[in-house]
Amino acid sequence: MIQCSGVRKKYADKEVLKGIDLDIPSGRIFGLLGPSGAGKTTLIRIITGQQGADSGRVRVLDKEVGELSGKDKKQFGIMMDQFGLYERLSCIDNLKIFADVYGVPYRRIKDILELVGLADAAKKPASALSKGMRARLCLARVFMHAPGIIFLDEPTSGLDPQTARSVHKLILEKKESGCTIFLTTHNMEEASSLCDTVALLNEGTIVEEGTPGEICRKYNHQKKIKLHLASGEDMELEHEKSSAEEIARLLEEGRIETIHSSEPNLETVFLELTGRKLEEDA
Repeated sequence: MIQCSGVRKKYADKEVLKGIDLDIPSGRIFGLLGPSGAGKTTLIRIITGQQGADSGRVRVLDKEVGELSGKDKKQFGIMMDQFGLYERLSCIDNLKIFADVYGVPYRRIKDILELVGLADAAKKPASALSKGMRARLCLARVFMHAPGIIFLDEPTSGLDPQTARSVHKLILEKKESGCTIFLTTHNMEEASSLCDTVALLNEGTIVEEGTPGEICRKYNHQKKIKLHLASGEDMELEHEKSSAEEIARLLEEGRIETIHSSEPNLETVFLELTGRKLEEDA
């Protein structure tokens, strides 16, 4: 669905993308993880044809990105911070504008507002919406024309956990309907819960790629099993066959409250590979 080969982009003296290679299949959620300034937004702009790469190739929908027609691009749904709402217009009127652009009948607006939980705020101006409600309105706009590929740039940044979970639910529902989703985030929990595959981007270079589980297991240097017992005691056992009997005995005695393996999370892996945290500013 989306293929990048050797994509490079430079602004003045700074090269923000340094030979990006990606192959994203249809119907998957792909996560591009990296701190602010890593090049995530620039890559979305290039893939969606908003700006050109200095070198390399980008193919979307089995076409070179420069050959995409207007009809092809109508299969894109894009949610980015700079795509502002019309502050003085109501939720309904904001969506009417995009319905006109994409040739979508107005009757779909009511269904979309219900989908994103804004039916009761339909007549409120965008300026009166909370940050979470604004994010939902942006998603409503993305969903207006039933896109096949959705690009979401930090969709839950700054949202409270409950609102973020509701956005996650909408994203997963879109995947189940067959959409391909390209998600950028610096939130490793979001990436782990949503994404089929992720790529870790640091200073314009992909330093690791795979499923969240594969990446975490690959960098599991400790290979320990951590037990928390009912007595309050914590135990660490080697991740090997000889530990099985001890765990079975403790389980039979009802002494184990929790069992965890020691593999790192994506945040820890990123820190190991780059010396940086995902939430750092560039």
